[in-house]
Amino acid sequence: MLGLMQSQPLLISSLVDHAEHHHGEGQIVSRRVEGDIHRYTWKDVAARARQVARALDGMNLMFSDRVATLAWNGYRHLELYFGVSGSGRVLHTINPRLHPDQIAWIANHAEDQVLCFDMTFLPLVQAIHARCPGIKAYVALCEPGKLPADSGIPNLLSYEAWMGAHPTTYDWPSFDENSASSMCYTSGTTGNPKAALYSHRSTILHAYAAALPDVMCLSARDSVLPVVPMFHVNAWGIPYSAALTGCKLVFPGPAMDGKSVYELLEEEKVTYAAGVPTVWQMLLGHMKPNNLRFSTLKRTVIGGSACPPAMINAFNDDYGVEVLHAWGMTEMSPLGTLCTLKNRHLNLPADEKMKIRLKQGRAIYGVDMKIVGDDGKELPWDGKAFGDLYVRGPWVVREYFKGEGGDPLVNGWFPTGDVATIDADGYMQITDRSKDVIKSGGEWISSIDVENIAMAHPAVQMAACIGMRHPKWDERPVIAVVKRPGAEVTRDELLKFYEGKTAKWQVPDDVVFVDAIPLGATGKMLKTRLREQLKDYKLPGT
Repeated sequence: MLGLMQSQPLLISSLVDHAEHHHGEGQIVSRRVEGDIHRYTWKDVAARARQVARALDGMNLMFSDRVATLAWNGYRHLELYFGVSGSGRVLHTINPRLHPDQIAWIANHAEDQVLCFDMTFLPLVQAIHARCPGIKAYVALCEPGKLPADSGIPNLLSYEAWMGAHPTTYDWPSFDENSASSMCYTSGTTGNPKAALYSHRSTILHAYAAALPDVMCLSARDSVLPVVPMFHVNAWGIPYSAALTGCKLVFPGPAMDGKSVYELLEEEKVTYAAGVPTVWQMLLGHMKPNNLRFSTLKRTVIGGSACPPAMINAFNDDYGVEVLHAWGMTEMSPLGTLCTLKNRHLNLPADEKMKIRLKQGRAIYGVDMKIVGDDGKELPWDGKAFGDLYVRGPWVVREYFKGEGGDPLVNGWFPTGDVATIDADGYMQITDRSKDVIKSGGEWISSIDVENIAMAHPAVQMAACIGMRHPKWDERPVIAVVKRPGAEVTRDELLKFYEGKTAKWQVPDDVVFVDAIPLGATGKMLKTRLREQLKDYKLPGT
C-alpha cells in the first residue's frame, strides 16, 4: 500500500519561488567587481532569474545543456544559480584559479554551450576562447557600457542587455527531480579533474540538511557571509539553504582580504560566516594589530582543510565567536559532517570541549560513514582505531561525469581518500589524507597533528608536514614553515616547542623555512608540489 500524499518533484526553481513568496523583502548585498555595494531583495533575485531562463530559451539551449560560469560571489552569479538550473539546464561553475589550459580542458569536457564571466576574468576568457569551439556565446556579467571596445571575443554579450531584454514572467518547467542541476570538477592535483554531477533532488535534500540546527542552523533572522566561493561546490550549498530559510546574504565579490571582509561583516551586521582557514587567517591578521572586535558575528563554519586549534581559540576566546568545524568533498555536494556539541557536553571543562571541537564532527542526516582497515573490515567507533573513511548517501557521487575513472564505489560506498577515527558519540576526526600519512618505524604519524602544533607557535603563519625517506625508519616527518611578517623563530626553538605536546618519536626531525607553501585553487595546501620543491632535501644525519 502506498501513501496518499501529493507527489511534487524537488526542483531548484521551488527554492527561489519560496524565497520570493515568503521572504521577498530579504536582502542580498554584494560587493561588485566595480567596487561599489549593490543591494536588492529575494523578490528581485526571483524576477531576474526568470529573465535568465527566458534568455537561455532564446538561445535555443536544450534540456541539460551546460552553462558555465567564471564568477565571484555576487548577485548575478546567484541569479544564474536559479535561472540556469530552474530552466532545466546544468549550471557548471568553473574555478578561475585553475590554469587556463585546465579551464579550457574542463569547458570542452563538460561541453559547455554558454560561458558567463565577471570582467575580472576577461584575460582568462581571452586566453581560452579560441580553444573552446563548443561554446556558442560569451556573456560578460556587466552593463552594456562596461564592455571593452575590442575584447577579441566575437559577439561578446553584456549580461544586463542579454537577460534584461526579457520579461520577468516565466513558468518554470516541471521535470524529473533526478535530472542534473549543476556540476563541479574536482580540484585533484594529479591528472585531469573529474566532474561531480549534482541533481535537483540531491541539491534540495542537501539544502534541507545544511540548514538543520545541528548543522549550519540558518534562519530568516541570520545575515550570512559566504566567503567560500560560489565557483566551487556551490559555496557549500549556502545559496540554496539561504533561499530555503530566507536569510540575508552578503557577498564579498573579489575583495577577500582581511580589511574588506571585516568591513562587510560589520556594516551588514553579519551573524554567520563560512570560509576556509586561509581566509580567516587574513581576517584575524587584520583585526589583532588594529584592536578590532566583532559586533554581531556569532558563528563561523570552517572547512576545506583542518582548522588549527590556535584559530579556534582565537575566534572563541578573543572574539566570542563559535567555530563550527566542518568536513566534506566535491563528491559530497559537499557537506558530510559538522561539529556541534551534544547536550551532555555542555558542562564539560573547556579543555574537554576543545578536544571535541577539533574533530570534524558528526555525520549529517543523510550521510552514512564508516572506517575500514587494510583488510577491508569495518573498524570500531572508539576514537582510537583509524582507517580509510568511506561514505554513502543521497548527495554522494555514484559515478563521475562521462564515467571518468571507472566505478569509484566499493560495495556501494565512496572511498574519500581520508584517514579518520570515529568516537563512540559519532564524532569523526580526519587524521590525514591517505597519501599524506607518514609511516615511521611501522607506526603512523598524523601530518595534521604535527602541523597543528607548529601553527600554535606565535611566530608561525603557516605550516605543512610531509614525510621524508629515512634509511632506518622508512619515513620521518619534516615541517615546512612560513614565518609571520616581522617574527623570528629558529629551528631549535620550534622543535623545542613540541616538547610535552606529542610523543617524542612524532616530533619532526627538521624544520625547513620557506617563503610560501603552495596552495591549490581552493586554498588547500599542495603537498605534492611541496615535495617537488624539497626533492633535493636530505634529512639531518642521512
